[in-house]
Amino acid sequence: MQPQQSPRCGAKTRSGMPCRTATVRGKKRCRMHGGNSPGAPRGNQNALKSGAYTSAAKAQRRDARVVLKRLRELIAEIEKLV
Repeated sequence: MQPQQSPRCGAKTRSGMPCRTATVRGKKRCRMHGGNSPGAPRGNQNALKSGAYTSAAKAQRRDARVVLKRLRELIAEIEKLV
């Protein structure tokens, strides 16, 4: 493919005009407008970064809330007796 025929970036530049630089192979934008970036992780991979939002961690927090609620109820019952 000739350089003149390659797809163009088309991103909006600071002047408001579309960018006319050739795109990075396999991407829709040029290297200056994010064509070299791999992009965000596919799926819900960001949730696994710290492990705080895995289903196991959510279940553990849910169980802890139930236990805390029950403990508060027990404390309230004991205070009524005293």
